[in-house]
Amino acid sequence: MGAEGEQIAVKFLQRKGVEIVERNYRHGRGEIDIVARDRGVLVFVEVKTAMSNQFGSPEGWVDKRKQQQIARLASGYIQRNHLTDIDCRFDVVAVDATRNYEINYIQDAFWIEI
Repeated sequence: MGAEGEQIAVKFLQRKGVEIVERNYRHGRGEIDIVARDRGVLVFVEVKTAMSNQFGSPEGWVDKRKQQQIARLASGYIQRNHLTDIDCRFDVVAVDATRNYEINYIQDAFWIEI
């Protein structure tokens, strides 16, 4: 289900004019679902897809621990690609399959210094 949710998120972001740079970026034991560019800003996107309401809303699953993991991975991406002096942000795309694949898009979902 995660792959389907990510594909829905990619199409959604592209319709908004966001350029997809990379999908499923892996570094060490972690993964960033989508790396994108939006008007000159490097965007790290976490996608969460809910198949039921049992565990609450999918955007709520991006807790502090997950945010820190994404930030570490983002830092690795920036270093590996020799990027300097670039604005970054962290977005969340929550796909609710229980509501006909309703999307909740949260720009600047969290902030961590990297």
